[in-house]
Amino acid sequence: MNCNFIKINRLMKIKIIPLISLLFLISCKNEPAKEKFSYERVQENEKSIENDEQTIIVLNSNDLMLFDKTSLSAKAGKNIKLTLNHTGKIGKEFMGHNFVLLKKDVDVNDFAMLALDFKENEYIPENDDFIVHTKMLGGGESDIINFTIEEPGSYKYVCTFPGHYQIMQGELIIE
Repeated sequence: MNCNFIKINRLMKIKIIPLISLLFLISCKNEPAKEKFSYERVQENEKSIENDEQTIIVLNSNDLMLFDKTSLSAKAGKNIKLTLNHTGKIGKEFMGHNFVLLKKDVDVNDFAMLALDFKENEYIPENDDFIVHTKMLGGGESDIINFTIEEPGSYKYVCTFPGHYQIMQGELIIE
């Protein structure tokens, strides 16, 4: 009796193992695996382009909450044309980006905390702590602003969308 049981058990193993393997192989289709994330490699642009009339700055932002540059430069008294691009795909309701240039000695943390109260104004406080700002952008959008700064020095810039300012900030150096 034991011998028959062993033979049946062995036969089952011989037939079941290939059957299970075949089912497994059939269930594996030749479709490529879907990625859980994607990214876009952005080529580093020049920090700024100067000509006799103005300084041209292109600043890119993305769905990873990053500006592509954390340091910009321009000449005092010269017009600055800044283009902010949101190179991502997520809408401004969930991953909005803007560029807000703060006046000297304005605390970034305090300004960003205050900005939270101004959702209806695209997170731009109604005060005079900033020099200029772009509109809030969603994925694929751009905005251009023109401004001039007369006084040399270091000026902080930041994205005021909630939670972004800790990562999305930089410095504009006016020489």
